[in-house]
Amino acid sequence: MTHKILTINPGSTSTKIAVFEEETQVFKKTLKHSTEELALFEKIADQYPFRKEVILRELKEAGVDLSDVACVVGRGGLLKPLISGVYGVNEAMVKDLFNSPVGEHACNLGGLIAKDIAKEIGVNAYVADPVVVDEMEEVARFSGHPAFPRLSVFHALNQKIIARQLAKDLGKKYEDLNLIGVHLGGGISCGAHKKGRVVDVNNALNGEGPFTPERSGTLPAGLLVDACFSGKYTKKEIGLMLKGKGGFVAYLGTNDALEVENAVKAGNKEWELVYRAMAYQIAKEVGGLAASALSMDVDAIYITGGMAYDKTFCGILKDHFGKIAPVYVYPGEDEMKALALNGLMVLNHEVEAKVYQ
Repeated sequence: MTHKILTINPGSTSTKIAVFEEETQVFKKTLKHSTEELALFEKIADQYPFRKEVILRELKEAGVDLSDVACVVGRGGLLKPLISGVYGVNEAMVKDLFNSPVGEHACNLGGLIAKDIAKEIGVNAYVADPVVVDEMEEVARFSGHPAFPRLSVFHALNQKIIARQLAKDLGKKYEDLNLIGVHLGGGISCGAHKKGRVVDVNNALNGEGPFTPERSGTLPAGLLVDACFSGKYTKKEIGLMLKGKGGFVAYLGTNDALEVENAVKAGNKEWELVYRAMAYQIAKEVGGLAASALSMDVDAIYITGGMAYDKTFCGILKDHFGKIAPVYVYPGEDEMKALALNGLMVLNHEVEAKVYQ
């Protein structure tokens, strides 16, 4: 029997949808939402009926028959910290997606929309490896002050699926390997995978780890405090320094990694210095994880995400940490396929869907 799976991945101004038959993608569409359309809603969670109708209309116009869809998998949102896996969308999850304990984000809509569509066609709805996957060891939670515990917020969906793919390619089980995953995108996460669990990872969303095309990563705390109380900046402006106007944006005025790559290739030494500085910080993060979380027992390191297409940048990273362990590159981030594969594992009884509480 061939399983058909609908996947839904909401972003801030768009919603990606795809239909898979087993592992093969047979339909994909990115639905754009204008600022004027979204401005009608006070909270992000209020957008879900609107986005759901846009999805159903697009599927109907494309001739996609939902009657034989076996399950619907949505992008996981900012839920309570949880271990990795596939979760059925239940009422407890719906409540937390509407009123997230972590914060508002468009990815919260994935489970809400999936739940509604799945209910209408009589199948189950799931989310897989939300960004709040938390498998950190207790020692990794210490920051230096109990008022500021370290949090696990990272690209769990892509980190996990690529780790499993690498293990498969090596002819081994993910649960038998020690890996370090490096996701390179608008946010950058470096995670230590110890026998199937991400035991330490930087908070890739807000103020930790290497700087990125648009995020500042870890900043000198004293200088940040001075800036906060200087009277020069509002709280919103400080927040944008951390996320949105940091990294490449702050140094170079762009968040376009391809533009930076091309400038470096063209011989722009100023931009190359910033480019190499980002690689340097990523390497520091990887080296630290190798020494602390994995005690230098690392089977492999993998690089993934959009910037992994940049062979020059990946080459610089390999020069930095290639002696720790073999380095593998898996460019891009196929989140839609990752969602489908997680749903397929449940349908094939390879894993059991967990219960969110």
